[in-house]
This record gives sequence, C-alpha cells and structure tokens, in this order.
Amino acid sequence: MATNLSGPVLVAGRPLFGAGGDTVPQHPVGARVEANDGRVYRYCFVTPTAMVAGQLYQGPAQKTTHQDLTATAAAIGDTTLSSLVLGATVIQLNEYAGGQAVISVTPGVGYSYRIKSHLGGAASATISFTLEDAVEVALTATSRIDLVHNPYNGVIVNPTTRTGPVVGVAVDVITAGNYGWIQSQGPIGVLADGTIAVGNNVSASTGVAGAVAVATTATALLGWACTGIADTEYGSVYLTLD
Repeated sequence: MATNLSGPVLVAGRPLFGAGGDTVPQHPVGARVEANDGRVYRYCFVTPTAMVAGQLYQGPAQKTTHQDLTATAAAIGDTTLSSLVLGATVIQLNEYAGGQAVISVTPGVGYSYRIKSHLGGAASATISFTLEDAVEVALTATSRIDLVHNPYNGVIVNPTTRTGPVVGVAVDVITAGNYGWIQSQGPIGVLADGTIAVGNNVSASTGVAGAVAVATTATALLGWACTGIADTEYGSVYLTLD
C-alpha cells in the first residue's frame, strides 16, 4: 500500500478525522502519526460496526485454531510458508496481511515473519502464506506456527472479556468497513466504568464494553486519569499504548 507518510510524521490534528473515514485505504494499516502536541494515532480498518467516539477498542479476536500449526519445510531465504493446514475456523482473504507468523516450536523457534498476503478458505483449509520477510532459520515438519493478526486490521469495541490486544480510543465516527485513525497515546475523552479519581491508573473494564476502569493487577495498564471521572460519564485519560 502506497502512502504519503514518510519518516517521523507530525500532524496538526483535526484534518485527519471526520467524514466517516476512508472507503479505500490511504496508508498501510497500522501506520503511525504523531500530532505536534504529542498525541499519537494509528491507521486502522473498522469492522463489523461503526466506530464510536470515546470508546476503547481492541484488535481482531485471536483464532486459537490458527495457532500451533504444523509447518512444512522452508529453507533459509524462502518467502512462502506453504500448505499450512488450518483448524476448524474460516480464514478471510488477507485476514493476516500485515500480521505475523510466529514460530512457536523449534526449529526456528522465536522468529516472527511479517505476512504479506494469502488466500481465503473454509474451515480446515490448506493455505500458503507469502511473507514480507525471508525465513532466517530453516523450518521442518517439527516446527509449529502461530498466525497473529495485525492488531489494527479489523478493530472492534473492547469486550468485557478481551479476545485481542487493546489498541486505542476512537476519536471520531468511522463507518463500518472504512479506514481511519484511532488514538493510542496522549489525552483523550473515554467512557468510565465506575468512579475514577484524578491520577488513578486505568485499564480496560471487565464490566462495560468500550470503557476503562481503575486498573487492577489482572489487566494491562492503559494510562491514567487526567481528571476525576464519574461513573458512566466520559472524561480525560492519558493513554500510554504507544
């Protein structure tokens, strides 16, 4: 995907947003820009419902049936992972584009390769994956592979039981099926579950979808409250995701 972004990018703010987002991508999904006040945004694809300003979002839900896959032989320098037999879940065309193939069992363990493209298929399909990166350690049938989504490719409202990584807070309305920017760093208004005092660390709520709550040790820290926030209201949180 061509983009007019290059090097460290500073933007002024509001011209990035509005109009329901882009119907066709204008930048690579996951592209990062920084505003001149320090706020950071990521370019994302929104599905299956429209993005709601002030709500917390996560990446696409992991598919555990697309993990621990048996590899076929791949030599050093290869840029294809051939004929991976998936588990009993459908795979969409280029669903994992921009994501990673993580080698979870030796040989080749610990290496991660960025996925360029792949076909779609039915449950239990056999699919080959074209890589952006060349294989660095030869793989065999003993190797195992986890497919990992680009976290910005198909963002959804953060559920009460998370199924993917938290990526940011919606700045504006983006129509379902469109592309646009989500904020990952800096102050932004966000929905609160429970009363949050100024300075409290916050994490994703486990009681209200799309909300933050006072941080607990069981959930990842997302930032801190810039002001006190009343339960069910929206208030300023300084995000530290990026």
